[in-house]
Amino acid sequence: MTHPRLLHTALDAVDARGLAEFYRALMGLVYRDGDEPRVGSPDVGSPDDGSQDDADWLVLLDTDGHRVLAVQQVDELTPTTWPDPAVPMQAHQDWAVPDRASLETARERAEALGARVLLDRTDDPEEALYVLADPAGHPFCLLVGDQS
Repeated sequence: MTHPRLLHTALDAVDARGLAEFYRALMGLVYRDGDEPRVGSPDVGSPDDGSQDDADWLVLLDTDGHRVLAVQQVDELTPTTWPDPAVPMQAHQDWAVPDRASLETARERAEALGARVLLDRTDDPEEALYVLADPAGHPFCLLVGDQS
């Protein structure tokens, strides 16, 4: 049986480019091909620089080319108040399997273990996936994706 492999951790942000730049600089990561800031866009990281571009999904890689982090654009986000439990920590993980048959097997296993499907996007020809909630309600994705 093929088990899912952690593809990357995905973070929501109201400024996806700004957050991606923070982690790129902090961790020494690089953008996946095509996710780099556009030529001619304002410098990222200075106040009021218009750094929020139209990027809604950015993937950062380590120096060996392995996915580490993804940043997803959202319209609004309530920052965590942790350790005060009023607004808990927020993140989700993407777990990759090599093919659609493995995707269905992983979904069935997740449901048998107590997960529930929140979104079925298996009809997407470019990136078939399920968004599930774990037994505690935390979302995670199972998707057909790069296993490297």
